[in-house]
Amino acid sequence: MAQMMPESVRYERDGKLIICNQPPFEVQNVYATCIVDFKMMAALTEGSINLDAYYWVCGNRPKAWMDGHPGFYMIKSGQIREFYTHVPSYAGKGAQGATNFNCGHMAAHYVSTRHKPDEIHMFGFDSIFDHNMRSYTDTVLSSDRTGRNNLRLLDIWRPIWANIFNEFKHIKFFLYHKHPNSKIQTPPNVEFVTKT
Repeated sequence: MAQMMPESVRYERDGKLIICNQPPFEVQNVYATCIVDFKMMAALTEGSINLDAYYWVCGNRPKAWMDGHPGFYMIKSGQIREFYTHVPSYAGKGAQGATNFNCGHMAAHYVSTRHKPDEIHMFGFDSIFDHNMRSYTDTVLSSDRTGRNNLRLLDIWRPIWANIFNEFKHIKFFLYHKHPNSKIQTPPNVEFVTKT
């Protein structure tokens, strides 16, 4: 079970709150939700998921989706804060790099690059700590979370986290989880928080 964001942070906080896709509970005063998947864009276009309560920061795949669906883009353009299409080289090349760079990666990299914070507080990033790859979005959109695919994704995603933390050594990352046993080597700018 993910370390849930405490209610005090959900409603009032200092700084900006960036979320990934659709949160599992009400969160107020969200700066933006980050979106990276074609699957999420298809659900938004058909109306099976509604993220109208948030502004959006869209990655590579949503940018390509909008280019291919100009009518949808025109309808939703007022909700898009920006397109953040940078994929660091350590995520891989071309389309494969964009596939490897998941929503959490993109959110952390986006915040680090665009907002230049002193610190980032991260909730719900279980794949750094455990073999749990499920997210709330997986409950509303089908995802392959079989054992073999989980292991493949962990082998891809975890090194990207290590690279993000090393790329932004000047930022202090606070990772909230039920235990501090990270599955990746973390530099000194990463701190684990087990109580909220």
